[in-house]
Amino acid sequence: MGPHTLVSDGGAASTTFGFAGAPTATMTRSIAPAVPQPDSAVQRDAGFADTLLRRIEADEQAFVLQYVQPGLVGLIDGTLSTLAPIFAVALLSSSHAALLVGLATALGAGISMGLSEALSDDGGQTGRGSSTTRGAVTGVMTTVGGIFHALPFLISDRTTALACAAVVVAIELAVIALIRKRYLEVSLRCSLIQVVFGGVLIVGVGLWLGGL
Repeated sequence: MGPHTLVSDGGAASTTFGFAGAPTATMTRSIAPAVPQPDSAVQRDAGFADTLLRRIEADEQAFVLQYVQPGLVGLIDGTLSTLAPIFAVALLSSSHAALLVGLATALGAGISMGLSEALSDDGGQTGRGSSTTRGAVTGVMTTVGGIFHALPFLISDRTTALACAAVVVAIELAVIALIRKRYLEVSLRCSLIQVVFGGVLIVGVGLWLGGL
């Protein structure tokens, strides 16, 4: 009788029956499943995605340093620094006088802040970009921050103008808080508390001086 071989289902062991009928056990090597190798195209895509992500993060950081931060400085200064003179003049004089003082203060503060930003840092050591660009952004945003709450004093009735100006100031402070939350990762609650405290403090000074 020829040899007969029984092989187990897993392919790990087999038993051979010789001519004499005596079983002889033989072991066969188990075959490990092949591990699929990562496709080179997938690796290239992953590398490209990582590079793109780093580039986006670097671009956003540069955008914050060159535009957001100077603009935010100007917006905060224009919004807050012009409150006291506007409200003081509104109480001491007329709505028209408050309008003129508000416009003059906003324009003057815009020029001053723009020059301060441009002349204080040329960007060479800090990497914050062109001083001219940052100065222009700061100056424009300072003027914008100061003009908006001066425009309600186009209303001849002083009480109505003051109420409208207060609403505009509240909107400006909310915008500042949202910008700080978006780009500086400051919590909205904390940012609102900070900017509202500053605004109330400055308005209080203006009302106090206007009542003297």
